[in-house]
Amino acid sequence: MATNWWRAPIAIWRLSRVVAHILYGLVLVYTVWDAQDVATRERRTIAWSMRLLNLLGLTVQCQGQPHAGSRLVISNHISWLDIIVINSVMPSRFVSKAEVGQWPVIGRLVTAAGTLFLVRERRRDAMRVLGLMAQALRDGQSVAVFPEGTTGAGHELMHFHANLVQSAIDAPAPIQPVVLSYRDAQHAVSPSAAYIGDTGLLASMWMVASAKDLTVSVQILPAETVAHADRRMLTERLHSEMSQR
Repeated sequence: MATNWWRAPIAIWRLSRVVAHILYGLVLVYTVWDAQDVATRERRTIAWSMRLLNLLGLTVQCQGQPHAGSRLVISNHISWLDIIVINSVMPSRFVSKAEVGQWPVIGRLVTAAGTLFLVRERRRDAMRVLGLMAQALRDGQSVAVFPEGTTGAGHELMHFHANLVQSAIDAPAPIQPVVLSYRDAQHAVSPSAAYIGDTGLLASMWMVASAKDLTVSVQILPAETVAHADRRMLTERLHSEMSQR
């Protein structure tokens, strides 16, 4: 994608403020985070996430209301921004590859947020994480996953993997479908946010920060009751419902 270099000063200004905001988040983690109750943490997560998106120049447009209490959030996956966007609306514990927990600064932040880390090289580790997800749901927490398993361009949904949905069936807990869409000033799907192909993280951040009038639409669909459901049939139905949005 061609970069609008005339917007470079705007991108530099935005990213410098983002770095400061991330460091502010790190200060919170090392000072007051452990002493705060769940409600306070959720409020801070929403405020911190929304502020980060604003600093990047994103506008969030949300439709629908999240289910109160325990829920498994499933969303399409387009960008590294998706986690921040969802947390700006409904703070959740995400499932992530274990390497992310070792990243400087970011690893500490996502660990403090309760991220469940999956060691992909270990076949049986998926069962361990499924157990942790189900227990978190039983404890009344919100857990979020991306059933596509990778990022797409945002034009259409890719195949959903059914295994992570099992945690909601086991808990049992409702599933909250969420559809994300990044749009430009002309309301067309924007390529600026898509974290795909050979694009590196820094290059992707630059594309986002230099974009003009970037908006992310968050469509929250009605929660689905899933007790005793067949996970494959359930996943296919959810995919169909989300594809129509």
